[in-house]
Amino acid sequence: MLAETICSAVAAAGLGLAAVTAYRRRFLAATRTAAYALVPLGLVLTGVVEWAAGIVFKPTVWAGFGVLGLAWVLFVVTRAVERRRSGGELPEAAGAAKAGRGKGRGAVAPGAASPALGGGRPAAAPAASTGRAAGSAAPEEDFSDIEAILKKHGI
Repeated sequence: MLAETICSAVAAAGLGLAAVTAYRRRFLAATRTAAYALVPLGLVLTGVVEWAAGIVFKPTVWAGFGVLGLAWVLFVVTRAVERRRSGGELPEAAGAAKAGRGKGRGAVAPGAASPALGGGRPAAAPAASTGRAAGSAAPEEDFSDIEAILKKHGI
C-alpha cells in the first residue's frame, strides 16, 4: 500500500515538473519528463510493484500496460525528433564527430573530394605552348593556381 502511494506521488511530481517545463516552451524535454514520470504509475497499475499479489486480469492491469505503452511511444517520438533536428545523428554522436572523435563525419571539409579548380586544363598544355620543358613552369601560373584555391576557400 505504501509503495503504490510513493510511486503515485513520484508520478504526480514528475508530471508537475513536465508541466512547468512545457510552460517554459521546452516541449521535447517536457515530453521526456512526462514519459519518465508515467513509468512508476504504469508499474503500480500493472501490479509489478506488488508482484507477490500476482498479476491478474483486471482493467487496472491493462490500463497500466497502456500507460507503459504510452511512455514507450513518448520515448520513441522524442528520440525521432532529436534525430531529425541533428540531421540523422544522435546528439551524443554529433558532439563526438564535431570534436573529431566520431565516425569521421565532421573530420573532412564538405568539398574536399572535389577538384580545386573545376574542369581545369591538361597539365602538359602550358609547357607545350611556351616551348619550355615540362618541369619548369612559369611562376605566374603557380601563383594563379594558388590564388584560385584561396578564392575557392574564401581566403
